[in-house]
Amino acid sequence: MASFALSVFYSSAEGENRYFTYYLYLNSLCLIMNTQSSVDTRIKVGIIGFGRMGRFYWEAMTKSDRWNIAYICDTDPESRQLAKELAPGSLIVEDNQKIFEDESVQVVGLFTLADSRMGQIEKAIRYGKHIISEKPIADTMENEWKVVEMTENTNLISTVNLYLRNSWYHNLMKEYIQQGEIGELAIIRICHMTPGLAPGEGHEYEGPAFHDCGMHYVDITRWYAGCDYRTWNAQGVNMWNYKDPWWVQCHGTFQNGVVFDITQGFVYGQLSKDQTHNSYVDIIGTKGVVRMTHDFNTAVVDLHGVNQTIRVEKPFGGKNIDVLCDLFADSVETGKRSSRLPSMRDSAIASEYAWTFLKDTRKHDLPAIGNLRTLEQIRERRKNMKNGYGLLHGNLPKIINP
Repeated sequence: MASFALSVFYSSAEGENRYFTYYLYLNSLCLIMNTQSSVDTRIKVGIIGFGRMGRFYWEAMTKSDRWNIAYICDTDPESRQLAKELAPGSLIVEDNQKIFEDESVQVVGLFTLADSRMGQIEKAIRYGKHIISEKPIADTMENEWKVVEMTENTNLISTVNLYLRNSWYHNLMKEYIQQGEIGELAIIRICHMTPGLAPGEGHEYEGPAFHDCGMHYVDITRWYAGCDYRTWNAQGVNMWNYKDPWWVQCHGTFQNGVVFDITQGFVYGQLSKDQTHNSYVDIIGTKGVVRMTHDFNTAVVDLHGVNQTIRVEKPFGGKNIDVLCDLFADSVETGKRSSRLPSMRDSAIASEYAWTFLKDTRKHDLPAIGNLRTLEQIRERRKNMKNGYGLLHGNLPKIINP
């Protein structure tokens, strides 16, 4: 159209004809520019697994203008039906092969259970897709280290959701510590106890609570210390006489001498009339302290240093998936992996230590307290809950629950 306008311009008479031809020329340029600007430059992604975590990612990506959710895949008919209702603009499929074979898809999000993850990661690499994965990155430690090797021997960008690293409060506290405000880092204490996922509710491939959830705290403690664990001693409780400990407390040291204790369990008032939780971070230096508590809505950080005392209250931020997605989008667009993205190796290390600490509980007295009848009451209650902690796939009112 532009070339046509130019030819008319040169063959036109003077005056109005020349003016009109110039108008056509400018108009054609505007049309070309508008066409170019309307090209979808968003990152094309396929979501595999539309359970609780898959919906978290869908929500974060939908709110962003950086992602084009081209596909949603799930083998469960109810999940696919939900996806059709929530995401009418996405192709809803049962077979993930369609996603991998679509050359226009740049990124795959792997949000199924851990037993299928290694095969999907292997396939993603084969088809040249960047990878966002849930943790753990495979169903056994042997397979997790295979995934690490695979992803470290490709130019594709990959990350895993170690969500605490992306939280504003942990980054604020770490920056404050690095400024020297609390002196030398000495003691890291982390506690996370809720009436969350009960035994037998579908996360068997992710392991008991201290691995499925606790590996996040194993990871963030190591992130603060800046080196690997050296010694540990773990105590567990087989609550409700379940076969695995659903509460674990582990303490020990890092290679640099920093002392830690981590407490995690989904045993906190499961049948109480009004449920509550206890979550905190308490980091002690030779001169000052930093600490954080939250109620899953607001996080409160207290920084008590030698030069300044600061209190910060901000929205908790949930699982910070929006931050992870933004960091990953930056990496894909620039072709350079953000240093803030957790790696598959980070995940494998956290997973391995979490399993190691769990195994250590069996080297000591491991009491069984309560009975399976109480556990059945807990499961029955959670089946029907609409407001609570870590709610089940089928009874989530909306995607806000911790």
